[in-house]
Amino acid sequence: MKKIKVLIVDDSALVRQMLTEILNSAPDIEVIGVAHDPIMARDKIKALNPDVLTLDVEMPKMDGISFLRNVMRLRPMPVVMISSLTQEGADIALEALSIGAVDYISKPKIDVAHELATYAEEIIAKVKVAAQAKVLPSGLEEIPSKPASAKKTEALGKLRKKIPVSRLKTTEKIVAIGASTGGTEAIKEILMNMRPDSPGTVIAQHIPRAFSAAFAKRMDSISPMAVCEAEDGQHVLPGHAYIAPGDRHLLLVRNGARYYIKLDDGELCNRHKPSVDVMFRSVEEAAGKNAIGILLTGMGADGALGLKEMNETGSKTIAQNENTSVVWGMPGEAVKLGAADYVLPLNQIAKKIESLISEEK
Repeated sequence: MKKIKVLIVDDSALVRQMLTEILNSAPDIEVIGVAHDPIMARDKIKALNPDVLTLDVEMPKMDGISFLRNVMRLRPMPVVMISSLTQEGADIALEALSIGAVDYISKPKIDVAHELATYAEEIIAKVKVAAQAKVLPSGLEEIPSKPASAKKTEALGKLRKKIPVSRLKTTEKIVAIGASTGGTEAIKEILMNMRPDSPGTVIAQHIPRAFSAAFAKRMDSISPMAVCEAEDGQHVLPGHAYIAPGDRHLLLVRNGARYYIKLDDGELCNRHKPSVDVMFRSVEEAAGKNAIGILLTGMGADGALGLKEMNETGSKTIAQNENTSVVWGMPGEAVKLGAADYVLPLNQIAKKIESLISEEK
């Protein structure tokens, strides 16, 4: 059996030891080396040629982000970031994903030995997925800001004047997007290219609770739409996108002509909360053929059955293609089920959404 070779880069001896024990417990993974700073890591990458790198964010001599930029420029490879569950940690982890990291593991702030052990299954799964992932270092540039906040406000103001709430019809369109591994960058690509008058958009991305608000804020800074972390009872408006909190299911509900968000703290679905299947099924019930469902890159199968149900109800459905997916798990399962009307590269999805909306007008 060919084992996945892993190099651990972390300035904490305890974390290095715990990660080594956890990863070596998997029969198909072997930790071939450890490094306590990026300088040592650089030499060990050259000498050991690992398949996957786990990389701490905060280290001496060079921070993890700067080192990641160098890795992606000089020797692109699958990297799983180790980040603390703090606001700063969330921002840094999201920046790492934009540079090309495949995924991240949350580092507990207290009782590291006990907490990391409880994450063993997740850590092993993420390293295995990273070993198979396509490394897409497409985000080495800085994220552009919106042209001007005044323009956004003006556009949204015109939108509200054009479609008063009192005149909303039950034919109002809804866009629903689901994603997991690699999804933060895939969602960014779509939201950057959505029109400011696009239909209300709901998003379920597998992400820790501590990261979802930072992710929404980051998306709001680059999208012509207004993007926020979803709140229970919010009215879903055109020109707005709502990202599920990292520990709640997002459901779309309709009351007369209006769509609302319901946040649910129920059981995990497909081992996830938020679950894409849960969101897609609620969209299918509330919006039916007036919805467009999009399933993006991610490990596992969450969202595939939900997309199939949307498709059977008359919703238009899109799956990201294999070549542009970091992991073609979720969209691949949807394609196997015949759930997708269109299987498209990531850079064509926003345009397809726009054309599907135009066809219905």
